[in-house]
Order: sequence, then C-alpha cells, then structure tokens
Amino acid sequence: MRLLPVVVTVSLTVAVAYYIYIPLPDNIQEPWKLMLLDAGFRTVMHLASLKDWLGFDHYIRTIRQCTEGIDFATKGFLGYESGGGVMPGVKVSDITFAGVPVRVYEPPAGGEGHLRRGLMYFHGGGWALGTAKKGSYDIINRMVSDELNTVVVSVEYRLYPEVNFPVPYLDCLAAAKHFLSPEVLAGYAIDPERVAVSGDSAGGNLAAAVSQEISSDDSMNTKFSVQTLIYPVLQALDFNTPSYLQNQNIPILYRSLMVQFWLQYLGVDLSLQSQFLVNNHSSLHQSTITPELRARVDWSVLLAPKYKKNYKPLIVEKGSRGFVKETPGLLDVQAAPLLAGPEVLAKSPRTYIVTCEHDVLRDDGLMYARRLQDAGVTVTHDHYEDGFHGCFSFPLEFDVGKRALRGYINWLQNNL
Repeated sequence: MRLLPVVVTVSLTVAVAYYIYIPLPDNIQEPWKLMLLDAGFRTVMHLASLKDWLGFDHYIRTIRQCTEGIDFATKGFLGYESGGGVMPGVKVSDITFAGVPVRVYEPPAGGEGHLRRGLMYFHGGGWALGTAKKGSYDIINRMVSDELNTVVVSVEYRLYPEVNFPVPYLDCLAAAKHFLSPEVLAGYAIDPERVAVSGDSAGGNLAAAVSQEISSDDSMNTKFSVQTLIYPVLQALDFNTPSYLQNQNIPILYRSLMVQFWLQYLGVDLSLQSQFLVNNHSSLHQSTITPELRARVDWSVLLAPKYKKNYKPLIVEKGSRGFVKETPGLLDVQAAPLLAGPEVLAKSPRTYIVTCEHDVLRDDGLMYARRLQDAGVTVTHDHYEDGFHGCFSFPLEFDVGKRALRGYINWLQNNL
C-alpha cells in the first residue's frame, strides 16, 4: 500500500508532462514557458467548449473571463498593475471617440509650446478576444506614451460574438477619423504630421484596413504618417501558404484556430471549417475571384525562396460553389487588406512590419511588405527567426518579445 501514493504521483506527473509537452522548433527560446502558456490556453479552450456545449454560455465569453483571471494572476507574478504602477506619470482616461470606447494615454512630458506625437492602437485577439484596458496592451501603450512623449489612443472596438464584420472595422475607422480631426489633435497638442496607426494580429488587420481607407479619402485633411503592423492577418483566400503549413501546430495560434477566427469574423457557419482548410472556398470555380485578385495573394511569386522552401501552391479546381457569394467579406479589402489594388497601396504611409518565423501569419506580412514596396511605399521589415505568434503581446515575458517590443519603439522613435 505504501507504493500506491508513489505510483499515483508518478502517474499524475507523467500525465501532466504529456499534456504540457509539445515539440517545438529548436531555435525557440524558453520553450517550456511557451508550452506552459499553451497548456493553459488549451485548458481554457476545453473548459469554454464544455460550458458552451452544456448551454451555460458562449465559449468566447468564458475564455474572456478566464483570461481576465490569468491577467490578474500575472500582474502579481510579474509585479505590475494596469492601474498605473508601471508609468505613474502617464495620465489615463477612458472616454469615447465618435461613440467608440477608447483609452487615452497622455505622457507626463508635454506642453511648453511643443507638439507631441500621436498613435492609435488596435489590439489583437482574433476579432473576439482582448481588451485595450488590461494586461500587456495597457503596459505597452504606457511605455510608448512615456518613452516617446506620445498621446496613445487604444481602441476598445466591439468583438465577436456580439458583432461580426464589418462592425469592428467601422468602430476603428470612426475612432480614427475622430482622432485625426483638427480639433482633437489640437486639444491633445499633437503634431498632425506625426500621427501613427498600429496594431498586432487582428489589430494589424484593422490598422492596415483603416490606413488604406483614410489614405484614399480625399476629404481627410490629416492622414496617418506611418503605420506599424505586428504580425498582421491580411487575407482569407489561402490557408495553405508555406507558413500556414509549416507552423500549423505551433502555439499559440494554430492553423485551425486562425481559420475559426476568420469564420467567426465573417459570419460563416463553423461547420465549414474543413472546406476552408483545404481552400475549397477559393477554388477556380469561384469566378468572382479574378486572376488579378489571385495574383495579389500568390505567395509563389511574392515570397522569397527561403520562405517558399519546398511547398507547392494548393489550387483547387472544382471546390464548392457559392462561398464568395454567401461570404462577400472574403474579397472585401476592409476585411482582407492584402487584396487591395496597387493604386490603393501606393497611397499608404511609411510602414513598419514585424513577422515571426514560427507563425502561421508570417507569409501574410511578408506578402504585404513586398506588395507595398512594389507600389513604391517605404517599408521597414523586421523578421524574428526565433519568434512566434503573440510573443509581442503575451503577458508572460519572452526574450524575443522584449526584442520585438524594443524594435517597435525604436522604429517609432526614429520615424514618427
């Protein structure tokens, strides 16, 4: 009987280790930290799915509640508070811009007759998760405001399941237009020639789409002078790019999860996920996807050989009909900025793009950088060979995330 506790302990230890461990590329630093973070996220997903199945609540709302608890625990572990402990000199205000909730960060420096920088930030989270007011987004925006003497406006746009596309985009566009109005810029003592738009992941999608719209809007007297896109998601026609296949099982953003985020955002039945995973939705049968549109996401032309490796394009000749007609957002540049024409891209401001090698969205960012450069836009591209999706914005600190954050701040320092 004395052996029973030992056997149980060993069995539980092995089971937990088996659940946590996932094979990762050799050049990912701090692999166990990433494994633990991923195990926590998977556990939350399983719990949320169970509650959804039992009819208690939508799984996204459960995830939000759980991540708020993780955020609270992380504050104590890392020794920070989103209420003002990191940059005590930064003034924080929760207000609305054109009816859209925003959090405004005003730096301690300012006045004295000098104009300041301005930056609008859209957080990531698959258009379903995340908040401008808590966790790492709050910390990063405080840092930018303090270090760069910048008025930062972080937008609390509406999310799935409460809304679908185009509501998050329209929220962000309305807030951006309000921010860029002469009265608001003057009220915050912001130099109208030094205003940026920025975002990560789904927020990078929104930043790119909003930047395109404002750059092309002749009625806007003030436009964004730079855009910074952190591993942005930019297209939903091809889920078989080299990065989607190479990194399909790399946390935190698995290939299947990214497709699910897209379906939710565009209001597509989630039972069709398997069709999207094999590109049936963008088959040659879809006559509305013209050769010109296909060329704008043709990674076999737009990617450098080192990223293409030995992968081959997956072109489906006879997929299911009707996908595009039933889901017009697939071809809408407000949802998929990579599909914008060269005449639109040519009007874009100077651009900073971050991509990570171990990220399903790597090729979206690479293709956008190439197309912007081909359109004559000045682009700075930082690629992190040991990076993975979320490293910039996860609450747990990763060395590659610290480097990415410092690169982001340095670029803004020199270009905004």
